[in-house]
Amino acid sequence: MADITRRELLKSAALLPAAAAVASTAPIRIVPRTMPAAGGRPPDYTAPAQGYLNTDEKAFVEAAVARIIPADELGPGAKEAHVADFIDRQLAGPYGAAETWYMQGPWHAGTEQQGYQLRLSPAQLYRAAIRDIDAEVRRSHGNRAFAQLDAKAQDDFLHALEKGDVKVSNDLGKEFFDMLVVNTVEGFLADPVYGGNRDFIGWKLIGFPGPRYNYVAEIDQYGKKYGMPFVSIAGRDAAIKEA
Repeated sequence: MADITRRELLKSAALLPAAAAVASTAPIRIVPRTMPAAGGRPPDYTAPAQGYLNTDEKAFVEAAVARIIPADELGPGAKEAHVADFIDRQLAGPYGAAETWYMQGPWHAGTEQQGYQLRLSPAQLYRAAIRDIDAEVRRSHGNRAFAQLDAKAQDDFLHALEKGDVKVSNDLGKEFFDMLVVNTVEGFLADPVYGGNRDFIGWKLIGFPGPRYNYVAEIDQYGKKYGMPFVSIAGRDAAIKEA
């Protein structure tokens, strides 16, 4: 994992493609490989969460996202923002199943510019990678799972995973790490209706008040702090705290 600050990581999130389908006059649709999944059937986020991860897998994800965006002097991190819940829900839905992706063969090694080339769906990749990661960690750390390691040991392992030094799931460790980082940033900055960004933690950090229907009265208020409460696309949820 590169030595960058959390602020730099989140600033780079602006370079991620928007989670929406790109329509054209041709019958082909290009669907960016990010969450929430575009197209297909959207999960019902008003219903109780139906997650994909089992207990051990969820523990790994919670521990890993806490190291990718840790709590620090700028505020709470991915764990406090419930990013693991966001990822769990997405893996249980169209994104996890790769419902709108072309998943037929052949599966050749692609370039970075060609995007996702694996035969595993995101949900399958998470399951296989976490299983092998915890098995490797248990072998090298006295039968302790990744979630049971201290922060330094977790960071060291994630660094090795990022560099491709850890061979898991047919050498897919780096691909899994890259997906996990992207999904973590998405969950930290996505609308709270999707399960992450709890209490608007991510938006408070970057100063985004939420998708209000307009900002006409504030357009010419340069340098003035925006005083309206944070709001989700679902409205002001009483269960979500204000700033």
